[in-house]
This record gives sequence, structure tokens and C-alpha cells, in this order.
Amino acid sequence: MLERLGDLVFRRARAVLVVATLVLLVSAGVGFGAFGKLKSGGFDAPNSASSRARDEIEDTFGGRPNLVIEVRAKDGSGVDTPAVADAGRRLTAALAAAPGFDQVASYWTTNAPGLEADGGRGALLVAHSAEDDIAELPESARLPADSPLRVRIGGDAAIGPAVNGQVGTSLAIAESIAVPLTLLLLVLAFGSLIAALVPLVIGFVAIMGTFAELFVLGSLTDVSIFSINLTTALGLGLAIDYALLIVARHRELLHAGHDLHDAVVGTVRTAGRTIVFSAATVAAALAVLLVFPQYFLRSFAYAGIGVVVISALAALIVAPALLTVLGPRVESMRIRGIKGVQGAEAPIWSRLAGFVTRRPVLTALPVVAVLLLAASPLLGVTFGTPDERVLPTSTQARQVGDTLRADYSLDDTRSLDVVLLGAGAQAPVDAYAGRLAALPGVTRVDTAGPDRIRPNARLISVITTLPAKSDAAQDLVHDVRAVPAPSATEALVGGTDARLVDTKASIGDRLPLAFGLIVLSTFVLLFLFTGSILQPLRALLLNGLSITAAVGITVWVFQDGHLSGLLGFTPLPMDTSMTVLLFCIAFALSMDYEVFVTSRIKELHDAGASDADAVRQGLGRTGRIVTTAAALLAVTFVAFLTSTVSFLQLFGFGAALAILLDATLVRGVLVPAAMRLLGRHAWYAPPVLRRLHARVGLHESAPGSGTAPDARAGAESHTDAPGVVR
Repeated sequence: MLERLGDLVFRRARAVLVVATLVLLVSAGVGFGAFGKLKSGGFDAPNSASSRARDEIEDTFGGRPNLVIEVRAKDGSGVDTPAVADAGRRLTAALAAAPGFDQVASYWTTNAPGLEADGGRGALLVAHSAEDDIAELPESARLPADSPLRVRIGGDAAIGPAVNGQVGTSLAIAESIAVPLTLLLLVLAFGSLIAALVPLVIGFVAIMGTFAELFVLGSLTDVSIFSINLTTALGLGLAIDYALLIVARHRELLHAGHDLHDAVVGTVRTAGRTIVFSAATVAAALAVLLVFPQYFLRSFAYAGIGVVVISALAALIVAPALLTVLGPRVESMRIRGIKGVQGAEAPIWSRLAGFVTRRPVLTALPVVAVLLLAASPLLGVTFGTPDERVLPTSTQARQVGDTLRADYSLDDTRSLDVVLLGAGAQAPVDAYAGRLAALPGVTRVDTAGPDRIRPNARLISVITTLPAKSDAAQDLVHDVRAVPAPSATEALVGGTDARLVDTKASIGDRLPLAFGLIVLSTFVLLFLFTGSILQPLRALLLNGLSITAAVGITVWVFQDGHLSGLLGFTPLPMDTSMTVLLFCIAFALSMDYEVFVTSRIKELHDAGASDADAVRQGLGRTGRIVTTAAALLAVTFVAFLTSTVSFLQLFGFGAALAILLDATLVRGVLVPAAMRLLGRHAWYAPPVLRRLHARVGLHESAPGSGTAPDARAGAESHTDAPGVVR
């Protein structure tokens, strides 16, 4: 199949490039519209009790205050001085009269003690806005230059635009660093300016095609704006991976004496097989994100699967067409003194593989010990959801949140909201409120007021001084839900802490399914790829070890606070959704490199090389490609450390670390050590599965693929173990 594809692309190369250009132009025209279709948020679990409570409050009670304005006197005087109090009341009235704002209240209109800072140094004005994103006060409520007040805007409605603004700025900075550096490294990696254009073409096709896909999906369902970030990073990363593989094998076959036709066809047949299985394993790992209900996570599956599939198609069709049309010119504009990736054996990697295979236990045990030590912080991991503390302290939303925690003894905006559906008589509701008030950590329970009563619903506020998102606050959510609701009613508990509890539960409930799907899909795909049942198990074990080590170090940094001064973030519990995303992305990319290395080892093994020679030569021929690809991709993720939003820093740090650990310690040491310890049994499969693999596995190799004569010479003396696949 791949041989016929390579031959067709060679014969119709110019037509392929014309069609690809037209598709690219259409995709670009459609794809740029995706930015207007995508949304921020998506971290909460839909259809959970807290989400239902939020929707009921919004639809039935007109919503809860989502805007918090912290007010202080410019001259430092107290908020009860006549001038400040008068200006505060005028600000309150102006905001109440502004379109789109209701439930406006302030310390000066209510005298509520919870709305005054300790010592009377500040006061709060709260309101509900129909808009989710409020970056500044409406024009009619803006303060004149001579106002005695200084205001800062915070609350849920202000966090979204603050995060989006910081993310946009951060990504612009990251790309301004990563793109030029990546271009420079690409030229150094390929040794030729023209050859370095191949991954850029593949990446551009993949990114624009995925943008078009996100535009379509964003028109049909909720898709997170952050999926754009994965599209650009993964699109360029996979383009580099696949282009390195394609160009290196193409050069190898040309240098072995094949003409252009045979080199292109042979490249598609051999490197194409690796790309097909690599794309399948990466897409399968990312598809697991679809099992989670949060559209933030599902969006990364949409983007990830799309960019993987399009990258693979571009590498299999567009890249060979480019190599055909360019011919020898692909080597033009070479950089003097730089050889670039050739696909030939790299001596340093061959020597490393030889050393490891001679002493597998001695070399593997220290590496395993280091990775286990790196993973140990996971024993103390805690999980949360993002809030204003992911922002830098220079933003108003962050400053308001910090001030609320430090200076206000009671923050009504962080209460638990209990919606009683079907509420009838007042007496049972009062008894229920009394039971809630008796719970540990509850300061008071508010039930009175006409704004809390509807014909078939009641709104109850459970006020607490427990720190938001703390273990105690989450325990209170469980305690409130455990109190029996009045007869013939249903109690929906919402609020910040309830959303955190439901988010963690929804992700935790689906983790076993996600883990099972990853194991199953990886096992099936690697079995089809290798014909062995031990290779998938070995890959799962080693990849899992490196990923847990990377996530463990990420916990040590971002939760425990090490390097917080250097990177400028506030230590927080690990973002639940971002941790799941990091694991899936890291696993997907580790499987990408797994397929790169294993494919070459198996190709040599099938050509008759001994087990030791297959490992040594296979790693020698792919080690440089894998580490070069990993270094280039890591640059993109490391650039995220320049971000001012901590969960982007977390993702970039963790992804880059996972990539580098996998490409060095795992591929360089643990894989050859494991292959040596398994020996001939590394390719074992029971007879029934061998027959299945013979029927459904993809078996294609190219003549003259670079197998060394000494490898073929060892074939006659090589004895297979029972059940070993040849």
C-alpha cells in the first residue's frame, strides 16, 4: 500500500503540490475564523450538581455576584470618611444604572461587615454582570480624575479576560523566542536551508488544516481557545519529527546508490510505515481526552487528533512530492561544516547502545533509581482548579483576590450556594437551614429575602470562613450534600468549592477508563507494529516510568514552590485538567519516539541481524534523529516558561522535561537494556497471535535499507526462540 502511494506521489508530484497548495489556501481562509468561534473556560464538569446549581441560579434567580470591586481612598483615609463614603455611594448608583449590571451592592449601601476590610482601609462593591468577561468598568461608572477613590476590578467575571490577555501576550513572547530559535536549529539539524523548509511546509499544512477543523467544530460545539496553543506547538513538533525521519531515510537511500524514484518510494515504504504507526499511537493517546466531560480537555483531543492526522498525511504525500520536485536541489544551500541528519549510523549512539547491552543491569538500575526518585513528589500531590492566583501579581484580578484573602474576614462571594428545587412550606426549609448552620466551619446560613424565593425554588447561602479550595472547604461541600433535603425537594450545592469537588470527581471517575483505553490502544497498535506481545508491555512500563518522573518533578516545582522565585509563579495545587493533559501529551510524544526507535530495530532484526546488532545499529541510526527532534520540540515548550500565567508555565515545563527524559534516559539507556535482557524473547508472540499479525500487521520494508552486511551475515547462525516473530 505504501509502496503504491510512494510511486503515485512520485509520478504525480507536481499535481500533488498544486492540490496541496489549494487545500492549504482554503484551510487558511477558513481556519483564521476559528479564533472567533472558540471559548475560554471549560474546566467545570457539565451536568454535575454544581453546574446545575449555577445554571439554576442564573436562569431562575438572575445569577450571583460575579464582579468584585475593591475600593480604597487615594489618600489612605478610611472608607467611612464623608468624601470617600459619598463617592462610594455614587459609584454604586452609577454601576447599578449601567446596562447589563444588577444585584449591585456595596459596603456603603448595606453596611454589611463582610464588605469592609479589617481596619476600615478598604471596602467592596459587588455586582452581577450578564457578561462573563469584564475587563473594566462601564463608561457611565468610570471615576472622574478628581475622584477620591482608587478601584481594582476582580471576581470571576474579571479573571477570564485577565487570563486571556496574559496568555495572548505570553504566547506572542514565547513564539518570538521559539520560532527563530527553531528555524536556526532546523538549519543546523538538516545542514541545508532548502531541506529545512520541508518540516516548515508540513507544519504549516498541519496547523492551517487543524485551524479549519476547529472552526467547523467550534461552530457545532464548545471548543477551548487554548486548543490553538496545542495546534501550533504539536503541529510544528510533529512536522519536525516526521520530516527528520523522511529526509534522513531519503538521504540514506540516495547515498546507498538508489535513483530518485527508488529513494522516494523506499522512503515512503519504510519511514512511511513508521509515521503511520506513530500517528496512530499519538492520536490514540490524545483521543483518550474525549472520555472526560470538560470541554477544555475534549478540545485538546479535537485539536490533537486533527493535527496528528494532517501532519502524517502531509509527511506521506506532500513531503515526498517536494523531495521529488526538488531532486538534488534539496541538498542545495548547504551550511559548510554541518553534515545534518543522514540516517547513517551515529557512532556515539552505537557505542552507547553497545555499552548498555554489554552491561544492561549495571546501566539500567541507576537510571531507574533516578526516575523513581524524581517521581516521589507525586506521593504528596494535591489537585485544584485555576483561579486568579495563576496570574501575575501585577494584574488587578490577582490583586483583588489576594486582598480578599488577606484583609477581609468574611467573603460572601465564596459562599456555598444551595438551590432547593421544589421547595414548598417555609418550616421544613428553616429546619434544613438550621441543620446546615450546625455544620463545622459554617458561620451562618442566609435564607431570607424575596430575591431568594421563587414559586418552585429557594436559594440558600452557606457562609464559611474556611479558606477557598482548602481540604476543609471541600469537606464542607460533602457535609452539606450529606444533609437530607426537605421532603419532595432536591438540593443542588454550588459555588467555587463545590465546582472543585465535582471537577475532581468527574476526572477521577473517568481516569480508570482513560488508563485502560491508553493501555489497550497502545498494546494493540504496538502488537500490529512489531508482532510481539512483550514490546508493548515494555513500552508501557518504560514510558510510564519517564512520564511519572517528569510529572513528579513538575509537582516538586509548581506545587511545592521550588524555583518559584526564578520563574515568578505562586505555588498552587496541581491544576487537575492540566495534569491530565500533560500526561496524555507526554505519553503521546513518548510513543512517537518509541515507534521511531523500535521500527528501525525491528527492521534490522527482520533483515537477519542478531539481537545485539539490531539494537546497536537501530539506536545508532535513530538516536540522533530522536534527540534532534526532541530538542527542537522541547524548545517550543520551554518557551512557555516566559509566560506570566502559571498553568502555561507548568505545561511547558512538564512537557519539555518529559520529552527530554524520554529521548535520553529512556531511548538511550532503558530501551537497549530492556531489549538485551529480553533477548530473543523480545519478539515473542503466541502462535495464534503470530498468525493474526501475519494477516493484519503492516509488513513493508525496502531493499537496500541500510542493513549492514555483518547484520545479514549473522542471520544464518541466529536461532529463534519459540514463538519469536521473524
